[in-house]
Amino acid sequence: MPELSRTARVDVLVEGYVRMPHVAGTVSLVRDADRVVVVDPGMVADRDLILRPLRELGVRPEDVTDVVVSHHHLDHTLNVALFPVVPVHDFQSVIEGHTFTRRPADGVQLSPSIRLLATPGHTPQDITTLVGTPDDVVALTHLWWTEQGPADDPYCTDREQLRQQRERVLDLATLVVCAHGPAFRPSPSTPR
Repeated sequence: MPELSRTARVDVLVEGYVRMPHVAGTVSLVRDADRVVVVDPGMVADRDLILRPLRELGVRPEDVTDVVVSHHHLDHTLNVALFPVVPVHDFQSVIEGHTFTRRPADGVQLSPSIRLLATPGHTPQDITTLVGTPDDVVALTHLWWTEQGPADDPYCTDREQLRQQRERVLDLATLVVCAHGPAFRPSPSTPR
């Protein structure tokens, strides 16, 4: 695959958490060239927790050009409809309105600095959004719920596949925006 450009900006709109019975998924905004991408617009305590930071960044819902869902759990998809009919990217397709176009996600380039990677692990359908910024290569992913893992994801159906995909992402990323906690810089103690 070609090297990522390093021109994008990543803003975390909502930092996810799991404090049962309360769950929120991390929601992120990625901007590069003419693309304005929302990643994982899922469960949050109030929809304004997504919309207010967007407004503060000068982005209206109608400015969004793409939505990416890392996988099809509700905590990552529930608020897709906040955005007008735009391409919604998942592991196997692009959906726009009522048009379903099948295509594998691995290697899909949304812009010079935004690439999708098929990274089955948390579920067999997971994808990671890889973003080149001036300072980092950022992985927006559910391969880790938090910096601590968990090492053995309770939803994972293939532990070896999860390990392989974690290694793949760690070989590429300098910053991980995880699904249910603060972003972290990988280290030797990062669960594989």
